[in-house]
Amino acid sequence: MFPIGELEVPEKVTLENVQEWLKQIESYTARLRETVDSLNGEELSKTYRDGSWNVRQLVHHIADSQLNMFQRLKLALTDDNPTVPNFIQDEWAVQPDTELPVEPSIKMLEGINERIVALGNSLTEDQLKRTFKHEINGKITVATKVAKLAWHEEHHLAHIKLALAK
Repeated sequence: MFPIGELEVPEKVTLENVQEWLKQIESYTARLRETVDSLNGEELSKTYRDGSWNVRQLVHHIADSQLNMFQRLKLALTDDNPTVPNFIQDEWAVQPDTELPVEPSIKMLEGINERIVALGNSLTEDQLKRTFKHEINGKITVATKVAKLAWHEEHHLAHIKLALAK
């Protein structure tokens, strides 16, 4: 289910595109916090559809994903087309730490997103073309990874809002 549509990356990504994505990332944790801070246990247990992750799991998943994607971004910028492992998100989403309150993951996101924005603001057009090889999805550019960092957070914030509207 793609409440904001699927990820769309322009054929030629510009530094202006990157700046738009970085603005979304920069404001994200405040918007997420505004949405989930006052929720009680029952609300954090809501799902957006049968069988989906609940709001608590979604918040932890967003942090887990940003952590993995940030690492891939840094590897692409520092190594020559490194191969990165798959992130088995369904297994990560049910580990015992996902029963914690959402605050630790929001704090993680604040730090990771601040680092992503700082790194993103320094990117050059040449660096946008650097790549890493995902063991399942193949070659991915820095430009595509920055786009996904922004899109993925918005995608799951929409899922959280759908769950809370039920």
